[in-house]
Amino acid sequence: MNNILLSNDSSSKEEYKKIMNQTIEAITDAFDSEKAYTGPEPFDLKKIVREESILPDKGLGWEETFRLTKEKILPNLLRPSSTDYMPHLHSPCTLESLSAEAIISAFNQSMDSWDQAPVATEIEVEVIRHLCALYGYQEGSDGIFTSGGSQSNQTAIILARDWFITNILGYDVKKHGLPENFRKLRMYTSEISHFSMEKSAHILGLGYESVVKVPVDKERRMDFSALEKLVEEDINKGNIPFLIVCTVGTTDFGSIDPLKKSAELCKKHNIWLHADAAYGSGVILSQKYSDRVKDLKLADSITVDFHKMFLLPISCSCVLVKNGSTFDALTIHADYLNREEDEEDGYTNLVDKSLQTTRRFDALKVWMSFLERGKEGWSQIITSSMENALLLYQTISKKSAFELVCRPEISSVVFRYCKAGASLEESDQINRKVRRRLLHQHGIVIGQTKADGKVFLKFTLLNPLMTEEKLLELVDLIEKLCREEEMKNA
Repeated sequence: MNNILLSNDSSSKEEYKKIMNQTIEAITDAFDSEKAYTGPEPFDLKKIVREESILPDKGLGWEETFRLTKEKILPNLLRPSSTDYMPHLHSPCTLESLSAEAIISAFNQSMDSWDQAPVATEIEVEVIRHLCALYGYQEGSDGIFTSGGSQSNQTAIILARDWFITNILGYDVKKHGLPENFRKLRMYTSEISHFSMEKSAHILGLGYESVVKVPVDKERRMDFSALEKLVEEDINKGNIPFLIVCTVGTTDFGSIDPLKKSAELCKKHNIWLHADAAYGSGVILSQKYSDRVKDLKLADSITVDFHKMFLLPISCSCVLVKNGSTFDALTIHADYLNREEDEEDGYTNLVDKSLQTTRRFDALKVWMSFLERGKEGWSQIITSSMENALLLYQTISKKSAFELVCRPEISSVVFRYCKAGASLEESDQINRKVRRRLLHQHGIVIGQTKADGKVFLKFTLLNPLMTEEKLLELVDLIEKLCREEEMKNA
């Protein structure tokens, strides 16, 4: 049982250093290609990782376990840091954030109570204070770190529901549960918003029917006229609108819903406005493009994801609220964890405003990366991705063989190859096959989605190392592969 933990014992420290040095060497050796993926196809990969047992009667020990790790896992991992990786809102990681991850895992702070994470608690509180100011919130605002955009959105929906039922309907939802007329509650969101809206409605007992999907315009933004009409129609039917969710950076297109007009509509009808800015929240740091998200301050709550445009390791997200007292909806005291007298004596127990109990010290990654790079550095990173997307859009728009969905507002470009005179299915198949060929023959990973019933390819540009030359080469390669597939079917 010796040296199973890192402690103040000198031999455990030496063992930790040995393991970490071996790990660092193996990781850096595994970055042996510029390609995003060099592993096998699915069925072959299943065979590689198959083991008789991963819990043998007698342990294999560190050296043999790590040998298997280097043999089976490291060569087959995806490399999001490659400029050949651009399918999803899944970012590379800054070097300082990898240092933060090592600190987080080694000290293993639990962010539910102060006595489990003293300085970590104070750092999270401090980071949240600065984030509220960054997004234009005033004194009295607050926030909490979460596991990701889905949990941030769910937290905001819970707070919106409880605020509305308590303050507008005058019913104690925390004590009595949902009121008898809960089936009339309605929330409104874009028809291309994140699936966490429906999932949260289900989990909260409201059901999918409570989620009203609003049509989008040709730029894939929520159609405000349609939203206004749907809200008025529901009120006339006796339904109860309680929440509007504006997406600030839709998953596929990066489109930004009309925040200002939605805020005015919410004020008119006493409705909570949530901004799902899991993607677009990073735009606030671009000196050139921050105006595109300046109206985030009008929302009652904001989802911010740091494992997207902010280039921090998964997971790292937060939800911010304009009125911090709305977190009371999540507070429940337990004698073994967050005693009421703690608050009087200055001990902050963050579990009071969190859906999770045990949480990681993810705020450290934000703290270190913000200090390391500052406003100027972050502006360069965010702006470069947005301008790469514009360049890609302009390049593809000049090629008659391609179709684009909309002009990028952030850093996503959605397009497809259109075979002249071909059926929809034939063109769809060409695009599908080319994406697979890029993955398995060229180590290039791009996205695939659907729009208007057609298969599209997608570049989600988050990597600040992407160059104009590389983008142009990728477009040429995709066009070449598409024409090859076209000739096969001729």
